[in-house]
Amino acid sequence: MHAHHTGDDRPRVLLAMGPGVAERLLTRRHRERLTAIARTDPTLIAHDLTDPSPAVVTALASADALLTCWGAPPLTASALVGAPRLRAVVHAAGSVKHHITDACWERGITVSSAAGVNALPVAEYTLAAILFAGKGVLASARRYARSRSTGDQLDAFADVGNYGRTVGIVGASRIGRRVIELLRPFDLRVLLYDPYCTADDAEALGVVRVDLDELCRASDIVSVHAPEVPQTRRMIDGRRLALMPDGATLINTSRGSLVDERALIDELSVGRLHAVLDVTESEPPPADSPLYDLPNVLLTPHLAGSLGNELHRMADFALDELERLGRGLPFAGSVPIGTLDHSA
Repeated sequence: MHAHHTGDDRPRVLLAMGPGVAERLLTRRHRERLTAIARTDPTLIAHDLTDPSPAVVTALASADALLTCWGAPPLTASALVGAPRLRAVVHAAGSVKHHITDACWERGITVSSAAGVNALPVAEYTLAAILFAGKGVLASARRYARSRSTGDQLDAFADVGNYGRTVGIVGASRIGRRVIELLRPFDLRVLLYDPYCTADDAEALGVVRVDLDELCRASDIVSVHAPEVPQTRRMIDGRRLALMPDGATLINTSRGSLVDERALIDELSVGRLHAVLDVTESEPPPADSPLYDLPNVLLTPHLAGSLGNELHRMADFALDELERLGRGLPFAGSVPIGTLDHSA
């Protein structure tokens, strides 16, 4: 299927990412496919473009495209001087904010990102968190471990269940939209807050568009999927947490800075709210943070996004993109110029 081309019209590709990343990202099968669709040395990785090795300098000078992932070196104007033929960057991960600069756009370099496929595991984690929160799984498991008794089922579980529960999604990002899709088969009412979402968008998504205060007030479960930009800093503040109903759950898989953590800890410490937190303000939280021990908190170490075998989905996507490049086709995950100021 991926035969070697006879002429050498295959794009020249240089890998650029942090130490240890390529070994996790690319299996042997990926490396074989990469060398079939591109002229490249899959063992040569550019970790640094400020003081590159002679081999990297040579590869960069003739590169048509870079295959990047986590820890990719920033593509500054001075780094691009050494890459006169570079016309594309294919990022086998989500956000390109950390390495794509204005100099790239000025040069007319096309950029592709695997953010669309990286959204999938985050949405899966969120779906699981929503359904478990609605069913009261964490609290019940802890109570069961303490009491060693099933107790009166009808009384103990009077408030649990996912029938007709209201879920509030903050941000119709790729991940937010995917979560909305995954929630369709369930008997849930879904509210959405997103300042960029039109009434038509909301109707197409099958959700009710509300403002953020109304979402916090009306939702049993609030899940945060907004990007980390100055306007979203601590958007879930003490006042909005106070609007959430008693026993509600806050799920955050986006960034810790979107929630006022101090105010959240105050609510959690008195047991009024529950939280599922895959991200925190500092990662990890300070060793004495109550988040580790509070019984109403499920704290995970930023694992919702692609990890383990999920990296291979991003690798598959990136190689599909390189194949499109070689065939002169447009990218499927193309990153439009000027979107980075209000997206992740």
